[in-house]
This record gives sequence, C-alpha cells and structure tokens, in this order.
Amino acid sequence: MARTTTTRRKDGRGGKNGRSARATASRITEQPTVPAGREREPARLYSTKNDLPESIRLEVIPLLNQRLAECIDLQTQCKQAHWNVKGPSFIGLHKLFDDINESVEGYVDLIAERIVQLGGIAEGTIGVVEARSTIVDYPLTLSTGAEHVAALSDALSGFARTARVGIEEMQDLKDADSADMLTDISRGVDQWLWFVEAHQQAEV
Repeated sequence: MARTTTTRRKDGRGGKNGRSARATASRITEQPTVPAGREREPARLYSTKNDLPESIRLEVIPLLNQRLAECIDLQTQCKQAHWNVKGPSFIGLHKLFDDINESVEGYVDLIAERIVQLGGIAEGTIGVVEARSTIVDYPLTLSTGAEHVAALSDALSGFARTARVGIEEMQDLKDADSADMLTDISRGVDQWLWFVEAHQQAEV
C-alpha cells in the first residue's frame, strides 16, 4: 500500500493556503533564511540492539514522525477548544476537552518514545508539525459549545483515520509493536470521539 509522509494539509478554513501575499512577504523579510534542505535532511539513525532490521527502522521512523506531527496538532486543537468554549455547557465541555488533551498528550509521548527506541529522532517542533500535519486547521473564531464540539470531532476523526493508515503501514513493514501502539491509540481516540459526538447526537 502507499505510505504517507510529509503531506501538507489542505483545507478551506483559513490555514496556510489562506494567507495573503502581503503576510507571506512580511514573514519572509522578518525571519532569517532557513538553511537549504533543512526539511529534507536525512534523519540520523542511532545504533541500537533492537532486533528490528535497520532497513525496516529506516522506513518506520519517518512514518511514525508523520503520525507524531498529526498527534501534536490534535493536542493543540484540544487545548484551543478547552480555552475558548463558552455557553451553558461550558463547565462540562471545558473539562471534557481538557481530559481529551491529557490523553492525547500521552499518545504524543508514546509515538515519540517509540521513534527514539528505534534509534530515530522524534521530530516534534512547531515548524515540523505545521509542515506535515494533514489534520484540518482549527477555526479560531469559534465560541459556542456546539461549534467546538463539531470542530473537535472533525479533528479526532481525522487523526483516527491517519492512525489506522499508520497501523496498516506498520503491519506491511512487520513492525508489530508499532502497529499495536497505534491500535491502542486509535481505540482511545475513537472513545473520545464518541464522548464528543454524544453532545451532537439527538435523542431517538
């Protein structure tokens, strides 16, 4: 199957593609020049007695770094919802979104630590996340509980989809431990999606 790495997000909600030429030009003049090839620099592989073949680890690590970028993105979206939700359901949703954030933070650590266990470097800077995450940008002008529930359910379902892509990739590469880790993560995200979507679903 096709493997997915470093795919820039595509969305219509004011993400990178929505920036004005003026803002882009301003950013270019204000920031120092990024060294050529920085984003494409080959990852360093540290020596390890882990018996997963080096050839496999060289394929697994960048795929896990892709999942890491998306998981960090999801965590920031959970906090965005937690900080900004308003309305009659504030208390319940404020707590729910923070509980989700805590779990997702744990998923971030699991993925990053797996990368390092395999001799790789966990790539989790803001720049890397912004360049790689395929999760739809979180709208910054939301306020009501219903709006945040809809947006966060989009983010959770989007990440769950990429996690399941990762499971198939790990299975293809015969990395059962990474596949098992992503299975646990996707199961957890599905549970949080259920909790969030329950606020949308009408009683029958």
